Amino acid sequence: MHQPNRTIKDYLFILLKGLCMGAADVVPGVSGGTIAFITGIYDEWLGSLKRCTPAVLLMLKREGIVKTWQYINGNFLVALFGGILISLKTFAAIVLIAMDSYPILVWAFFSGLVAASIYHLVREQCGWGLTEAFGLLFGIAFILAISFMAPAQLPGHGWILFLGGFVAICAMILPGISGSFILLLVGLYPVFLQAIHNLEIVKLLWFGAGCICGLVVFSRFLLWLLNNYHSQTLSVLIGFLVGSLYVTWPWKNALLTTTDSHGRTVVLQQENLNPFNFLAVTGNEPTLGLAILWAFLGVALVLGVELVAHWIKRRSTAPASA
Repeated sequence: MHQPNRTIKDYLFILLKGLCMGAADVVPGVSGGTIAFITGIYDEWLGSLKRCTPAVLLMLKREGIVKTWQYINGNFLVALFGGILISLKTFAAIVLIAMDSYPILVWAFFSGLVAASIYHLVREQCGWGLTEAFGLLFGIAFILAISFMAPAQLPGHGWILFLGGFVAICAMILPGISGSFILLLVGLYPVFLQAIHNLEIVKLLWFGAGCICGLVVFSRFLLWLLNNYHSQTLSVLIGFLVGSLYVTWPWKNALLTTTDSHGRTVVLQQENLNPFNFLAVTGNEPTLGLAILWAFLGVALVLGVELVAHWIKRRSTAPASA
């Protein structure tokens, strides 16, 4: 894997992307993997995770910390996961407050992000054959099936938190599947939020161990799929994103809720509504115009990031071509 030469400013941008990923992972229905796709770090993220295996310990003993750190792309991983962890404890609270106060606008913004990332991935797809079409339909159906599942309720035992962390982190890697949403389905979302809020170290260690194992195992498998079956895998990922538009639909009606440790209402199950029927069903204004505006802002943000990335790339390669 090529190790790019980066400045402090570059790592600050990676930290910012990690902040966005962490904030997205807290919101059920939004995936940090989607943010990684949008910001152009998905392949490097998977490639770096793939190298974090027990064999690295032997390399550390043989070749020293400097070469081992470069091998695993340590600076990149520290900046990215530093942003994710900071966001989980701080910035994510802002997202949750916004979800409570302006849910329609926040979901509309997320829908714009997802729609623009679908456009970006479709442009990356080399061609569409029968297997790619099947992969697209499978991805859509898979996300819709998950979104229609009724949530369960599991106890917060250590081994259950380990499995929850394993599955949730795998979902985080995949764009379109929210790790928080998976935790909601199995009833571990309130347990996880309470463990973070109260700094319940034992529970967080069990969950963190599951996350680490999931990252190491599943990232290698997904990278293998992208390297050997790129167009088919990409079509499934596009299907995941298309299906997630159902999850991020702004006009929702809560069917089943619970209360977390902060006294906030957490929605466990909900249905999508037609915006023109939203007022009659919920008694709240649909704010259709503002929702459309925020959706376009989400699209503009993704396209703007892409344009800036291309501009930076052209500037960095200009001296070499001159």
